[in-house]
Amino acid sequence: MKIALLVTAPPHHENAWHALQFCRAALARGHAVPRVFFYGEGAGHGNLLLLPPQDEAHVSRDWGRLAEAHAIELVVCVAAALKRGVMDADTARREDKPVANLAPGFLISGLGQLAEAMLEADRLVSFPGAT
Repeated sequence: MKIALLVTAPPHHENAWHALQFCRAALARGHAVPRVFFYGEGAGHGNLLLLPPQDEAHVSRDWGRLAEAHAIELVVCVAAALKRGVMDADTARREDKPVANLAPGFLISGLGQLAEAMLEADRLVSFPGAT
């Protein structure tokens, strides 16, 4: 089965951790997870500068590692990313910002990537920030 994930939970929310664990479990069971889309507060996952306390999981870093190991696209919504100060090198240069802070393994793109993932997947699983 091909599964698309939509993460709107911020990196410090328990559903962010649940999304990561769900993705790992799906991959372990032989399912394909070609793309995870981070939208709204979920765009914070793409922030390289996140530094959670030592006793908490570093969910954003773990997403990057999982994506590298399994060729998963980690797509951050461009509008949500910019609103939260997350930008790639091209945007930082264009906007005259001193540094880019998009975490390794993540890319910034538009909602078209979410629509495409939904069309190609057998299931869309969403992990919201509000419970």
